[in-house]
Amino acid sequence: MNELAGRCAMITGAGSGIGRAASLRFARAGAALCLTDSNATAAHDVARSIQAGGGRAIALAADVTRRSEVEAAVQAAEAAFGPPDILLHSAGIGLERPFLETGADEWQRLIDVDLTGTFHVCQAVARSMVQNGGGRIVTIASTAGVRGGSGRAAYGAAKAGVIGLTRAMAVELALHGIGVNCLAPGAIETELVQRMHSAETRIVYRAGIPMDRYGTPEEVAEAALFLAGEASAYITGHVLGVDGGFLAAGVMHRRQATGDEGAALAGTD
Repeated sequence: MNELAGRCAMITGAGSGIGRAASLRFARAGAALCLTDSNATAAHDVARSIQAGGGRAIALAADVTRRSEVEAAVQAAEAAFGPPDILLHSAGIGLERPFLETGADEWQRLIDVDLTGTFHVCQAVARSMVQNGGGRIVTIASTAGVRGGSGRAAYGAAKAGVIGLTRAMAVELALHGIGVNCLAPGAIETELVQRMHSAETRIVYRAGIPMDRYGTPEEVAEAALFLAGEASAYITGHVLGVDGGFLAAGVMHRRQATGDEGAALAGTD
């Protein structure tokens, strides 16, 4: 299906992980794509893959903490394919560090990239959308922005800010024909997570996920496609967990994989 045929989508953080998976999925859905990433080579690799499959895409380097680079990216999208009517803001960084050990510079870097970067990108694209008849904005937060977790002080605070910003944008932009929603992925097998999650972290996460596995970037991309398309036309200000049930879970009794009658308890309060 070409759910996004005739649409121009801008995707940040498009060079890897969720951004890459969404770029490829949106291209299959018919969108013309402006792909940005701080890693220009990675963004261009994704664009070439899309072009090789007959899709339309341009790629450029953009640091979301630099307002001038964000605005240049929006202008590039407009010049190539017309004003963007879809934004998927996927660019972000992570940190696993205990609260008492988090440095002020680490804190500021997380806020600058994950929260202030979201503000820069969404405001620049929203201004274009207001002038050109509306659109859809999808931000990416995290389950860490909804629930507390060990080592997530800076990351969780930044992502909670993204959720609050998303809701405020949804309220203010609704009368301009712009829907704004947020994805809150849980444990997803991205390159970032593979670097950050130790074996111990994986055990703890799996114990709290009813589906008993990590998700894939492609599964998050499908949720992003839904929020970017017309099927979600009357949904705005919503935070959609893509988490295998992690946000819903409390205490869980699990049957052992061997099939015996014992039960394993996973406390996730």
